[in-house]
Amino acid sequence: MNFTSSVDDGIMVFSLMETKLDTGNSGSLKTELTRALTENRNHSGLILHLPEIENCDSSGLSVLLVANRLAVEKNSSFRIVAKSPKVLNLIKITRLDEVLIVAESVEKAKQQIKGF
Repeated sequence: MNFTSSVDDGIMVFSLMETKLDTGNSGSLKTELTRALTENRNHSGLILHLPEIENCDSSGLSVLLVANRLAVEKNSSFRIVAKSPKVLNLIKITRLDEVLIVAESVEKAKQQIKGF
């Protein structure tokens, strides 16, 4: 799994550099996000940036829900930044947009987490 992570202004930005979020990489992503949300607490929130993701299956959606649940349990903020119309539509038709917060950009997600 190809990804980058950094902490910027107290917010972790985790960028998944893959074209799919599916059974092939969802287990690894879940492990990394769980670690980021439970072990590395030097941040006030986590942004999952999906700049290249074009397709997502149910295992990918499950990872998003697990990360959101962990963030809530840890009193942390969790945002998703995705641009793919397919992924955004999947989140909408599964009604996960009622649970997950999707931001237009990493910068907007940072502003939301900071409360601006």
